Amino acid sequence: MLQALGLGPAEEALYTALLARPAASAQDLARQTGIEKAETARILLDLVARGLVAVATEAESGAPDSADPGAGLQPARYRLAPPSVALAPLLVEQRNALHRAESAFSMLTEQYRSTAAHPASNVVEVVVGVEQVAHRFHQLQRGAQRELLVFLVGEPIAVPREDADMSENAALDRGVDFQVVAARNYLDGHDAVQDVRAAMMAGLKLRLVESLPLKMIVSDRERAMVPLDMADSGGEPSAIVVHRSGLLTALVHLFEKEWAQARPLYTTTTGLRADPAADRQPTEGELEVLALLLAGISDRRAASQLGLSVRTVERRIRRLMDLAAVDSRLQLGWHAARAGWL
Repeated sequence: MLQALGLGPAEEALYTALLARPAASAQDLARQTGIEKAETARILLDLVARGLVAVATEAESGAPDSADPGAGLQPARYRLAPPSVALAPLLVEQRNALHRAESAFSMLTEQYRSTAAHPASNVVEVVVGVEQVAHRFHQLQRGAQRELLVFLVGEPIAVPREDADMSENAALDRGVDFQVVAARNYLDGHDAVQDVRAAMMAGLKLRLVESLPLKMIVSDRERAMVPLDMADSGGEPSAIVVHRSGLLTALVHLFEKEWAQARPLYTTTTGLRADPAADRQPTEGELEVLALLLAGISDRRAASQLGLSVRTVERRIRRLMDLAAVDSRLQLGWHAARAGWL
């Protein structure tokens, strides 16, 4: 937790140990944390110099935990400086460092684009080799701040499944919206099902289709990677990284189309369950309600024209929204047009 502010693991252990007590000696803290006494004393002196810890006064220290009652000189005892005061400068320093890094990132990106040998190199980058492909894959996942869109097809080639799972879990922990469309063959095998189920329980959204045209990962709709699958012909694994361009927009639209037509998967106590395909299409009665809705007719008037109750109309609209996986009627109209419901 505090390593982001520049404290090492041992420093953080001692700092948090002091949170639970008003004052403690180096010997007390060494015994509590398992850190060598000499190392504990050195770290405490460093924390004192940095203003994070202070030497407790006699009134603050109270009765020592482990001092020899017969000793004339009691060991020094330490207390925390108020975190709101002591840690604030570290937080400001880290924020300033991040701001400088972001500025350098923007400058280097613009410089790279302006000096590239050919405009196409700003759009598509070819990555060759297992290590390079895996490196770019993890960069895309770890760099995502808002959204990851993924096509999963067949067995992994350059990135082992367990490595992909680690990056995936890190993205979910950051609160990234993780949407995945998987081809049916990706779920072949017990381990794949269990891994996917665990990810879904952590927040991943998954839908299933019979087949997909390619593997793909899109990060924040700003860059994407598509494997070229040259390994099938004996060559090294390779991929293209696509930056913001019309090509990237086309890849995002392809994902959205497949997502809209895919079948949602749900977790069960033993594995996964897909919605039956027949249940994923609107009924004739629901399409009648949808046509009136898109014509701008209110629920009450639609109920009157169709000879239904208002509650039945609302229930059919709610199911249509669930089928389309949308949250508003405006989104429902957009999905209905794309899915060819009307």
